[in-house]
Formats: sequence, C-alpha cells, structure tokens
Amino acid sequence: MNNSMISSMVSMNSMQQKLDVIADNIANANTVGYKSKNASFEDVLNRVQQHHKDFNLGGRATQPGYTVGYGMKVASVEQNMEQGVLKETGRPLDLGIEGSAMFAVSSGDTIAYTREGGFHVTPDPEDANMLQLVNNQGYRVLDQNNSPIMLPANGKIAVDTTGQIWVEDAAGKRPLQVLKLAELQRPEGLVQMDGNLYTLSAGLTEGQVFAAPGQLNSEVQSGFLEESNVNLSDEMTKMMEVQRAYQLAARALSSSDTMMNLANTMRG
Repeated sequence: MNNSMISSMVSMNSMQQKLDVIADNIANANTVGYKSKNASFEDVLNRVQQHHKDFNLGGRATQPGYTVGYGMKVASVEQNMEQGVLKETGRPLDLGIEGSAMFAVSSGDTIAYTREGGFHVTPDPEDANMLQLVNNQGYRVLDQNNSPIMLPANGKIAVDTTGQIWVEDAAGKRPLQVLKLAELQRPEGLVQMDGNLYTLSAGLTEGQVFAAPGQLNSEVQSGFLEESNVNLSDEMTKMMEVQRAYQLAARALSSSDTMMNLANTMRG
C-alpha cells in the first residue's frame, strides 16, 4: 500500500469523526444549555524527506527536502463554553445563568454539572409535605453543601440572582437552601456525559476546575432558560467544507487504487 492510499484512508476516517461532531451540534441546536463542540486536527507521522544530492545547488534559498505525511487525525474535541442567549419563560423554576457558572446535580454516586436549568419538583417519598428539586433527567439538584434541595409542598417558591431559594407561605417569607453554583475556570477539565451533563476528568478535583465558592461572578436569572450556543450557519458551512475534503480524499484513494492496478497489469 503506497503513501497516498494510507494518507487518504487516514484523512477520510478523521473527516468522518469531524462530521459526527458537527452532526451532534446540529442535532442539539435547540437543546437548552447545550454547548457546541469543535474538533481540531494534527498531522500523522509527519517528516521531512531529503532530496537527491543533485538538488543541493549553489544559491538555493530554501533547505533541500520535502514534507511527507500520512494524512491527519483528530487531536482533540473542545467544548465551546460561550454564553448562550437567555430566553424568557416566566416560570419561576426555569433558571438561566448569566456568566460561566454551572448547576450541580447528583448523578448516581457522583456530582455532575450542567447549564440546563429547566428544573421541576417531585414528591419526596419519605415526607409527603416536602418536594425534591430535580432536573429534566430526574437528577436531584444540589445546594452549596452538596445536599439535595428540598422544598415545602405548600408555598410559593422564588430564586434570587445569588441562587438563594425563598419560600412564601402562611408562615411568611423565609430563605431556604442556596443553589450550588460552580464557577468554571478550566473547561478542559470537564468530560461530557449523556443528558447534557459534565463530570470532572479523571484525577482532577473540583478546586482544580472551578473557582473557590467566594469567587462567584455569575448571576441566576429566574424565569429564563439559556438556549444552545450552536450557530447553525457556521455548522452548515463547516459541514460543506468537511464533505468537500472527504470527497477529495476519496478521489485520491480511488486514483491511487487505479494506478496500482495499472502497475500490477503492466508486462515487460
């Protein structure tokens, strides 16, 4: 197998991975709190092949040699954590974050983080007078002490810009728990999960990825939801570029195969 066939095959595989990333972005263009992804590439086994010594002529302005590679591969898939547009819903438990903070929810035995703030309540199986605050996947929303947020069944709930939850009932207006808001500093320290959730990368602690609790620069907007930050125009443009590159790589592979067939059928 010659270099052109290897280069074409490797590049086509990488282009397919890039298309998968773009397709995921387009599919989640209307997902609340979704953050778009972008794939970056790097050369595969890139090296410099030296020219024949006859090319070493006097007055040459550049070094002799030419670059030989074996295509490209996906080096990393990065998250674009830019702020999405906040859309007003008027529902008190629809919470949008203005800034880089994230909500915390209980995902099994671990803590997960999300920008999706479309919360609702479910009955507490242990206390009929209390309700649990959960997200759309049914995971319990956590407070500053990593405890599930519990709300009284009879009362009007409100959330202020600091994440403080207030309840107003027959006993008057009083504060309850405070939403845990993790101010993101190192997006590369998060790993995306299903359900628009993120967890910490292996070996990292919360303090290495998020700011200290007292360094919160974000605000909670009650009655708003953050829309996806996917730009459909950009994604469609990227998709056409990748498709064209895939077609060129496929044509190069076909041409290499044709040349090898001709070489194999040549007779002396």
